[in-house]
Amino acid sequence: MSKVVKFGGSSLASAEQFKKVGEIIRADSTRRYVIPSAPGKRFDGDTKVTDMLYACYGLAQQEKDFARALMEIAARYQEIIDGLGLELDLSGEFRVIEDNFRDKAGENYAASRGEYLNGRIMAAYLGFAFVDAAEVILFDEQGNFDAERTNEVLGRRLETCEYAVIPGFYGSMPDGSVKTFSRGGSDVTGSIVARAAMVDVYENWTDVSGFLVADPRIIEDPKKIETITYRELRELSYMGAMVLHEDAIFPVRREGIPINIRNTNAPEDDGTWIVGSTCQKSEYVITGIAGKKGFCSINIEKDMMNAEIGFGRKVLQAFEENGISFEHVPSGIDTMTVFAHQDEFMHKEQKVVAGIHRLAKPDFIDIESDLALIAVVGRGMKSTRGTAGRIFSALAHVNVNVKMIDQGSSELNIIIGVANEDFEAAIKAIYDIFVVTRI
Repeated sequence: MSKVVKFGGSSLASAEQFKKVGEIIRADSTRRYVIPSAPGKRFDGDTKVTDMLYACYGLAQQEKDFARALMEIAARYQEIIDGLGLELDLSGEFRVIEDNFRDKAGENYAASRGEYLNGRIMAAYLGFAFVDAAEVILFDEQGNFDAERTNEVLGRRLETCEYAVIPGFYGSMPDGSVKTFSRGGSDVTGSIVARAAMVDVYENWTDVSGFLVADPRIIEDPKKIETITYRELRELSYMGAMVLHEDAIFPVRREGIPINIRNTNAPEDDGTWIVGSTCQKSEYVITGIAGKKGFCSINIEKDMMNAEIGFGRKVLQAFEENGISFEHVPSGIDTMTVFAHQDEFMHKEQKVVAGIHRLAKPDFIDIESDLALIAVVGRGMKSTRGTAGRIFSALAHVNVNVKMIDQGSSELNIIIGVANEDFEAAIKAIYDIFVVTRI
């Protein structure tokens, strides 16, 4: 049995949090590979170290004095070192960082130092080997993650390390320069290491006890999800349920490695298990509800549209030509609607409309803005009759008008479009009918 354990920024924000993490790791000898994030906020109003690094490097780019800003970052780490009682001197590391900032090493390099330095502290605290992610997480010339080469190089390296700390969030380009993943990328690093080390479980430790059925900012004390499949998680993550970076799914999914979301501040909680497939039925018909505001719909009408070969391709070509991705494309016999992010579309709307007229020659185009999309996701919906009807009933009861409903052939999710102003009311109504009253 072996595990990869990743700890988020809030779990490593202070010496006190480091001690909790140390207890968790030492309590289970199978926790062999540790992926640390950069220190997060210690309290409300505090600043994450990654943001401090961005600001510090910004001064360096502008040829301004950044010494004070770098000293403040060094003080954050020294506070952790002193609190842990470690004999660790990072002054040499900070001299290197200072030199690289002066040489304009890049924002990717600057941002990555938060994880790198925390990794140095974690390795010293645990007595584990330190493996610099820049040596084993590899990107290609175009800046794309090189999964297979990384798996080979990292796998060989970990064969020589029974216990190791590998900083999250970054790797390197072929020329050796540092390249980061997107924000939250330490989750991805953990998944990559789990695959390369062929572990049994990937534990992702954060400040919540797993995934919740709905957003706690909308639903008071929502129920926790015990088990969720990768496919369900992908749907919910895409719609904004971001406990885990959505790209963290792919490396472990390929190998059948489950992810366990755990709470550093409540290690006794079982958390949420993310698995490839399961015979376990969810407690409710639905697994989760998630959504986003800020969409618009472009409604295209043309008589006999269904008989015109290539009509849909022509419409979507107008979006492609203007660099705009679409979210959903529900259609009827003579109508087709394209949902897109409003902030992307609004600046190019007339170019897109002109493109649709030129390419598809529709009879009529209408645009509606300020829409929200809500995903109702659950493997239990496939074997339950009347799920869509219950959603309509719940929304009608609270006077929410449904602008669009779209169900995939997998019956894993139903997407509902409503006005932005009805977003919260719609989620509350859906949660109530499936989880609270369970009618």
